[in-house]
Amino acid sequence: MRTKPFLIRRIPAFAAAALAAGALAAGLAGCNGSFNPVRDVATAVGAGPQTAATPDFVARSRPANLEYMPIGTPAPARPTAARTADQVKAAEAELDAIRAQNEAAGAAAAELGKTPPPEPVRLPANTSQPARQKTNSKRTP
Repeated sequence: MRTKPFLIRRIPAFAAAALAAGALAAGLAGCNGSFNPVRDVATAVGAGPQTAATPDFVARSRPANLEYMPIGTPAPARPTAARTADQVKAAEAELDAIRAQNEAAGAAAAELGKTPPPEPVRLPANTSQPARQKTNSKRTP
């Protein structure tokens, strides 16, 4: 019966080799996220994370190809033209007016915050009252 110890020694070695191969494959795949043998096996068995369908608004808002722009390729043209000097001055004037309005509102709030706190409520002095007698007491007055 020499085969049992030989077989038992091979199982851990095979498992270690399989884990090393999985780690190597995961390392070669990089951060892609598309190839993960541990996750794929766990999901196939039913113990891993279940993949959910991508919501429509996410699918519409993201491009189908998420690759980086190659070096040397010019950036795509802007959908809107740059503002003229007059438009920039008008925008600055609008922002200055909004800032002045906010500063005025802040000054008004600071003035309201300067009011002294209200006086504490003064409770009436404790007047002595005769002690109440318990109704189930057997004492007579």
